[in-house]
Amino acid sequence: MLRKVLLSPYYLTLSLRHLFFDKGWKKSFKASVPTVCVGNITVGGTGKTPHTEMILRTLLASDRWAYSNIAVLSRGYKRKSKGFQVVPRGGDADLYGDEPSQIARKFPLVTVAVDADRINGCSKLAPPSEIVVLDDAFQYRKLRARVNVILVDYNRPVKKDVLLPLGSLRDLPSRLKAADILIVTKCPAFLDQSERTSWAAGLGIKDYNPTTCKGHNKKGKEQYVFFTGIKYGEMTPVFPEDADNRFTYAKRLILFSGIAKDGPLVRYLGDKFSVVKHLRFPDHHRYTTSDMGRIRTAVRTEPTAIVCTTEKDAGRVTSCKSVPAELRSRLFCLPIEATFLTPEEQEIFTAALLRAVE
Repeated sequence: MLRKVLLSPYYLTLSLRHLFFDKGWKKSFKASVPTVCVGNITVGGTGKTPHTEMILRTLLASDRWAYSNIAVLSRGYKRKSKGFQVVPRGGDADLYGDEPSQIARKFPLVTVAVDADRINGCSKLAPPSEIVVLDDAFQYRKLRARVNVILVDYNRPVKKDVLLPLGSLRDLPSRLKAADILIVTKCPAFLDQSERTSWAAGLGIKDYNPTTCKGHNKKGKEQYVFFTGIKYGEMTPVFPEDADNRFTYAKRLILFSGIAKDGPLVRYLGDKFSVVKHLRFPDHHRYTTSDMGRIRTAVRTEPTAIVCTTEKDAGRVTSCKSVPAELRSRLFCLPIEATFLTPEEQEIFTAALLRAVE
């Protein structure tokens, strides 16, 4: 009862806001080109960036979009720049945000831009862009995406969570009905049909068919539910010009990370190395000379250890002007991809996404 009382102001605020948009009392707009929103209803850690990249790979591999002008629009969380900015390949993470900078670096054929005003951003991108992927825009009700791809963490079921500040929900669970595609992320390698059906029911989907990956919500809207896991790539040097690849054969590892949820990463590295030190920083942390000093101290106590971080952190580290040489030579990052649990799911997702944006 106390929890309901404490959360009631936030609940009422969100309810009224969505009611005004749903009834048309507050106006929303559509972009002049197809838009795909990748979002969630929780704070951090659902895997928006790996799934944005997955959607880009899907579009680039398709006959329809492979040779088209594809764009990604993000607000550029914690960036130093203002207004609309196109992110150059190799753009400074401090200036544009770590996630946009990472995507720009990995997808040179895609235009990446940042703008807190998504309507303004879309208008400046299109034309020439023919489709825009919106990173973390589900709560931006002023802009109506053509396709909403909403992510839910397998380890944090929505029905067991509550609104901020007592839980991790930043939006109402009822908003899941606006999704076209729901993806349960960070799943174990295998889920049987009964668990998939149970998960779909927990997301408000009835008559879910695991074979076709779709069912209907209470309002009769057809919705897809997919399940993805995490795939790690090969260790990649953060400073290739200074890297000593012999450190990739090390047995001991020093890890530092500034991401919302690092549990899967720690478990993965723990199976391959002896993780002798883990320095944790806040999500989207901007690294300083002092931080580099802490990491260097750890290196001096473990002179044979490799130093590892995440792709997102790597972008922020390269923006730091004072990375010691003894750290640059042994600093590697671990790329990550979101992958479907089965090839059949990948095929159904691809068909559903391409059909929805046409």
